[in-house]
Parts: sequence; C-alpha cells; structure tokens
Amino acid sequence: MEKIAIVTDSTADIPKKLYEKYKITIVPLTVIFGDESYKADGVDLSIKDFYEKLKVSKQLPKTVQPSPGDFIIIYKELLKNYDAIISIHISKKMSGTVDSALIAKKEFQDKKIEVVDSGLVHMPLGFLAIEAAMMAEKGASIEQILDRINMLKPNMKSLFVPKTLEYLQKGGRIGRAKSLIASLLEIKPILTINYGEVSPYKNTRRWNQAKEEILTSMKVILPSPENLIVSVGDLDLKEDGEEMAERIKAEFNPRELIRVDFGIIVGAHLGPAIGITFYDRQN
Repeated sequence: MEKIAIVTDSTADIPKKLYEKYKITIVPLTVIFGDESYKADGVDLSIKDFYEKLKVSKQLPKTVQPSPGDFIIIYKELLKNYDAIISIHISKKMSGTVDSALIAKKEFQDKKIEVVDSGLVHMPLGFLAIEAAMMAEKGASIEQILDRINMLKPNMKSLFVPKTLEYLQKGGRIGRAKSLIASLLEIKPILTINYGEVSPYKNTRRWNQAKEEILTSMKVILPSPENLIVSVGDLDLKEDGEEMAERIKAEFNPRELIRVDFGIIVGAHLGPAIGITFYDRQN
C-alpha cells in the first residue's frame, strides 16, 4: 500500500485543527503591504492583525504565489516519508500556484507527484483536500483519489457576499463608478465560482436580503442532499457567520457543518464577507 501525502495551499482556508488532523501540508502564499511581506500561514501575520492593516490601507495588498523553490523544499521533505504526493491548488485562473507546483514536479522525475488544478478557492478547495486526505488515510490509491477529486470538483458549490464593494473596487474587480452606483442603491451582489473564476450569481438589495437569498439558493441548487457537508466562513463578521450557521443547521440538518475564517489571501481581495460552501458527499 502506497503512503500518499496530500498538499494544498493557504487559499484553501482549512482550519488548523483540520489540516493537522488529516495531515495535510499547506504551502503558504505571500501577502505584501508596501515594503512588508508576510507568509499567509497565520504565523507571520495573524488574521486579526491582517484585517486591522487592511482596514487602514488605501490600496489593497499584493498577493504572491509560492515559488517553485518553495514547492521543491516541501516535496523533498515529504518524499522522505511518503511514496507519492497529490498536490491540489487554487484555480489556475486566479493564481500561478499550480504553475509553480508543476515546475517543482520536474525536479522529481522518478517520483509520483500529481498536481491538480482545482478550479476553486477557499473551502471548495479545502474540502477537496480533506476528502483526498481521508481517502489516503484509508489506503486508497492515487487513481482512486484523483477519480474522487474529479467527481467532486463540479459538485462543490459556494455562495458568498461581500459586506462592501470597497475592496473589490480597490482591486480592480469592479469599476469605481459601478461601485459607487451599487453602494448608493444598496446592492449586495452574491458571488460564486464558475469555470475557475469568481463570477456574479445574483444581485440583491440590502444585507439581510442577501443572507436570505443564500439560503433559498442552497435549496434550489441541492434540493434533497443525502449527506450535506457545509462550511460557513466569515471575514471579520462573526455574528453574521454564527447566524447563518444556526439557520443552516435548523433548515438543512447537514451531516457536518464547520465554521471557518476567510484567510489572508482571499480576504485581501474580498474584504469583510460571509461565504457558504456546500456539497453532497453522497457516500
């Protein structure tokens, strides 16, 4: 039986207790505020300190993918104790992280390393890594794990809504004029992930309506899941996150619900927000 290591990156936003439990290796991206750079590993810069810096920053911080060298170091260390590696990462359309991993892979021609472009970010990516790690722990083969990942990828659903459009406007994701008009009209866009990119799902008016629409949309997208798995994430909006978690428990009775934080890299582009990731585990 092959011993398989699972690797992902810090945009997966997997809580520490879970990536430690499932022995998932996290490769951190980097966030840059002016002349200061920090690894998005929760050590160089805590989430709390990051948000404090974000609030007073006139411009969004830059985010930088891991280098091939970062991956080489991690792969080399893992291969001392594992027979193979499955490395699952943020969508190639959002980051060059997959490219760095592929370059690193070339340094290990005689080793089994599979690099996967998830087409996802945040907990949709996190859940893929967790599923892969659970299978690896049970002795599944590389082929079985990759088949499971490919089956689950299109089933990972996510809906998230920013409290303000300020950060999307700063990052160039939405024009200043559109941001101003949307703010004046109190529009709260619900976003999702399609074809590897963040895209609009539905516009709502006012914050509470957006939260209500997320719950309604969950029922439409997955009308009768047998084994509903959910994450409720927030970015500096704990009360709203707790409210959504309680409502989802009451209305959907999920098999599993976890609370997570939006991490530093996702937070740098989104600002304060809530986000729900959900899928039917099916077995």
